[in-house]
Amino acid sequence: MPALRLFGRKWLAASDDLVFPCLFEICFRVVWLALIACVTNNYWITTENCTEGGLAVRIYMIGTLALIGINLILLVALVNRSSQGSITDTHARRHVAPLLVCKFLLIPPELGFNIFGTIWSFCDLIQCTTDHKYSKTVIEAIVVFNWVVFALIIFGLAIVFDPLGSAKYKKSRDNNDNNGPTESAMHRKVSNLWLRRFRWIFCCLRKDEFGHEAFTQVASLLSALFRGTDLVPSDIMAACILLRVRQKRETREMRRIRMLNDDGPRYSSDVLRVFATSPPWMTLKNARHFKRFAMASYGWPLVCYMHCCTGPFRLIKNSTCCACFRSKAQVVVDDNCCLCHVAGVKYMSRMRDEDVLHASFRNHVFELPFCVLADHATKSIVVSIRGSLSMRDIFTDLTANAERFDAPGMPPDSAAHRGMIAGAEQLIKRLQEGHILERAFHTYPEYTLVLCGHSLGAGVAILLGAKFRPKYSDLRVYAYATPAGLISREAARYTESFAFTVGVGDDFVMRLGIESIENLRTSVIETLRACKFPKWRIMLNGVGYVFFGVPSRDLEKTWKDVTDIESTHRETDDPLLEVRHVQTIASATGEATVLSKEISLRRFSKTRLYTGGRILHIIRRKKTELEKKSNTGGPTYEMRWATAEDFAELKVMPRMLLDHFPDNIYKTLTTVLDQQKATSSSITSLNSI
Repeated sequence: MPALRLFGRKWLAASDDLVFPCLFEICFRVVWLALIACVTNNYWITTENCTEGGLAVRIYMIGTLALIGINLILLVALVNRSSQGSITDTHARRHVAPLLVCKFLLIPPELGFNIFGTIWSFCDLIQCTTDHKYSKTVIEAIVVFNWVVFALIIFGLAIVFDPLGSAKYKKSRDNNDNNGPTESAMHRKVSNLWLRRFRWIFCCLRKDEFGHEAFTQVASLLSALFRGTDLVPSDIMAACILLRVRQKRETREMRRIRMLNDDGPRYSSDVLRVFATSPPWMTLKNARHFKRFAMASYGWPLVCYMHCCTGPFRLIKNSTCCACFRSKAQVVVDDNCCLCHVAGVKYMSRMRDEDVLHASFRNHVFELPFCVLADHATKSIVVSIRGSLSMRDIFTDLTANAERFDAPGMPPDSAAHRGMIAGAEQLIKRLQEGHILERAFHTYPEYTLVLCGHSLGAGVAILLGAKFRPKYSDLRVYAYATPAGLISREAARYTESFAFTVGVGDDFVMRLGIESIENLRTSVIETLRACKFPKWRIMLNGVGYVFFGVPSRDLEKTWKDVTDIESTHRETDDPLLEVRHVQTIASATGEATVLSKEISLRRFSKTRLYTGGRILHIIRRKKTELEKKSNTGGPTYEMRWATAEDFAELKVMPRMLLDHFPDNIYKTLTTVLDQQKATSSSITSLNSI
């Protein structure tokens, strides 16, 4: 950071990205130099006796040795210069670009020598051969490896090529200080670039009814997020490592403040105390029960993921061999020939064939797979909606702009996630076309309606619940790992009366929304500027953090000045300090915020969206010093009722991905219930004594 300028254009690489690639190439060049030197020593006398081509072969060997030597000198210089300075200190690496130019100038002679080596090794045009198999094998191997290196160079240039990196674009931006037509033109160019990429890479999605709309929305979002940031991919990787260090430091400081003030969120391992004021249907037992139904909608992939070796065998007894040649079942849509998805549904939910009332695995943009099940244990008709599992689902997730959401009883001017609104509307359409719920309640008139889902499915379930609630007044929604950018604040409060949301640990999806991503983008830039370490050291530290955690010394020594990140922390409106002013985005027009040249002020959406439902947050309990010394146990988890604002900041944590997985949430709920049962049994035993 900033991006490397070379040959009159900007590239998607920085001047400090060359340390590890150059070290890797040095290792290979040293081996090649030693092998060529041995071949030259053994073969030189033979070339003097050649009647034809001996001089050319000697020139090839000497030239190859010279080029490899010069390359090694340049590579050592590149490693030395590229490793200098912090990420933003480009002046310390000002010699990297000239050194790269010199290295690129060596490519034509290298290419010429390699063509000659290919002709000499694999053709009979040069009559100067040897009987030494070692020399011949070495020359052939080096020629082949050189062609591989040239192919990698071409591939690397294609990867780091920036279509909008031309100097004319930079000049036009620099000459325009306001958010006028130039910035608007750049927004269109970047959006069109992303749109073309999507059409080529995800060409199979273009046939979907809403494919083009999703491509356009996501392209506009990515343009608003990254346009003009001058970040390269390695900067993002380094920033994630630094954010982990920064957030750990901030967490430590806030913990100290809360201990001094005796303030902060109160987590408890006492389940009865936590649920003392909750409705009777909002229990951990029900949450775990309906979590199996939410997992069932994933079908056979989740079964195979949870049971890597035995998954297929677990599905066999529930599958139907050659079902495509039998009479078509009206209750199953778009499953494979052996009904493997239905087998996964039955295995995860522990339902019989007759209890699967409908199962649709049709997956398009804005159209999610779902299944309708009859749960006799709770006398419920359960609609389970699948979460993200395909690229179509990812585009539904990323169509994240706020759109007006109307439902009976909802507060006026409510807004919700555009992709999830479309997903709920498509699901309602499918249910109405087949009169699925009407037929289900005709068969089981005394049953109630329950909606459940995980991740994307959880968001769609809450919106669907808001639509269905006037018709099904006793409707309940069990949502797991609901995305943060789901629904506007007042509407989120309204959903607390019928939706129960469960989140575990550092789940990143529960903190993932447009606003949190935009704030993260600003934090990335500011954190990179505050760091004093070079990028190569940050990357090495990151490997160490994976295995050994972040040492306390790095919490302070990573930064140029600790007060810089503290002031930056206050200016970026962190929720822990309660000084966020997230609603300021509503004061500007949508176009002005999207086109803003000031990156920290650029906002894609005018409305802040939050997580829906009443939120139960479960975290791992930290052992006390006495428990650590005595190596005793205690409750593994503790929990509290959280608010949607508690998930406003996107954090980089070690378990941010694992805590989102559906099987991890189910295991967490199971552990909490088992420990509660064990505690109750112990109390009962003590009372009996």
